[in-house]
Order: sequence, then C-alpha cells, then structure tokens
Amino acid sequence: MTDDQITPMSFEAMRALSVVEARAAIRCGAYKRHTAGLAAGHLQANLVVLPEAYASDFAAFCQANPRPCPVVGVTDPGDPFFRDLGVDVDLRSDLPGYNIYRGGILAEQVSDLSTHWQNDLVGFALGCSFTFENAMLRAGIPLWHIAHDTTVPMYRTNIDLAPVGPFSGQMVVSMRALSPDHVAAAQEISGRYPWAHGAPIHVGDPREIGITDIETPDWGDPVPVSPDQLTCFWACGVTPQAVIAQAKLPFVITHAPGLMLITDMAETKDARPTHFQT
Repeated sequence: MTDDQITPMSFEAMRALSVVEARAAIRCGAYKRHTAGLAAGHLQANLVVLPEAYASDFAAFCQANPRPCPVVGVTDPGDPFFRDLGVDVDLRSDLPGYNIYRGGILAEQVSDLSTHWQNDLVGFALGCSFTFENAMLRAGIPLWHIAHDTTVPMYRTNIDLAPVGPFSGQMVVSMRALSPDHVAAAQEISGRYPWAHGAPIHVGDPREIGITDIETPDWGDPVPVSPDQLTCFWACGVTPQAVIAQAKLPFVITHAPGLMLITDMAETKDARPTHFQT
C-alpha cells in the first residue's frame, strides 16, 4: 500500500483505539505523531537500537542510571521483535518515527527501519513517562500537552550521569506545569511507576538544574507556565539521545522524541527483563 492509499488517523481517533489497533495504525503508516494519551493502561517505551559490540556497555549504563534509562525490554542480537512486551511487537515498524545517528550526528529521520536493519543490532526499550500520565489524568490532574495535542517539552540539564564505557553526559528531563495543589498527588502517582521514570527529580526553579529558558525546550513543544503553577521535571528517556551524540558511535537508532513504542504490557509492569545479560 502506498502513502496516498493510507487514510491518516487523527489523534482523537487514535485515543479511541485498543493497544493492538493503535499499534497497527502506526505500523501501516496511518499515524506518525506523538503517542502521549494513547492506549491508556499500557506501558509505553523509548527506543535505543545499537550494534551488539556496544550493547553490554549500554546495558550497564542503563543499570547505573535507572531513573532516565529504566530498561523494560531487550531484544536478542539481530532479532527486531520485543518478545517480552507483547505479540508481534516489531521495533522496525511499530513506532511513529525514528532518529538515525551516524558518528553522533542525527543523519536521518524515518518512519520505518526495514531498509536499515542489520543482523548485529540489539534493541532496548526504556520506560516512558507517558505511561503514568494516564493515571494522573484519571486522578483529575490536567496535562496541557495532552489536552492541546502537542509533544511534552524536554530539556537538557546540568545533572551528571554515571559514565560507563563510551556513554556519559547529562540527564534530559520532561516538564509538566502543575497547580501546587496537584504536585503532591503527581509525585505520589508517578512514584508508583519506577519503570516509567518514577517521581519527579526536581520541582520548582528550572535554573537549579541548568535550564535557563523554560519557553524554549530542546525537544518537544513549549507549554505555557502561569505564575501560579510549579514546573515539575521527570527524568526522560531522551537522555540516551544526548549521550549517543556525545559518544559518536558509528550507527545508532532511537525513537523520535515523543513518538513511542506502545506495548501490550500493563502500565504497572514491574519485572526486569532477564534474557539479555550485561
């Protein structure tokens, strides 16, 4: 089927689909936008795909930095399927968009990896904060980026990561502006989801973590912050993209920020994958 034969799906239409239906729409190219607010109740995941030669170091880096890089699934070398995360979850086609890095430079953005797949590649699924957003919405905590169909803003910080092998740098965070009355509930709710970054790593003045311009995110879309709101920052799965750029590896694939893998797993997933050994 060619692109002009595919009927695009709107965000509102996607929100009404089951997890299997939503992933099928993404796989066929009918939806290529952010996944926040989709498939309520299911785990969403960031993606990092890199050659097997770097996989052990990256797994150890994730273990040393679990807040921004909580591993929820790993593929075997050359296998493009996340077999622990659902039925037929194909990392080559089941995300709305991908970034391809060569030598640490963002070289290409694509919506399918079929022509880029290599037999030595290992895929890592990292938990995503979109997972706990559904619980926050159920608790009556409004989230501006979902209500207005935009991508959550993400920022580089001055928070150092534990280095492992070629991987080092500073944490990336996502931000949600909340009423002070909602902050404690947001902390408690997100804290229930350690595989989706857990509770915020900072609440309040963004300058304290190295963010000088809250109106200009490094990734995602800006959101309005009113004087009576507090900025809340969560560790973010885009962190590896900043780290990868610094490591200058020859070839790495990631999700495009905000465009996640929707898995079949319940949002309360709490078991670490065991079939890939660091």
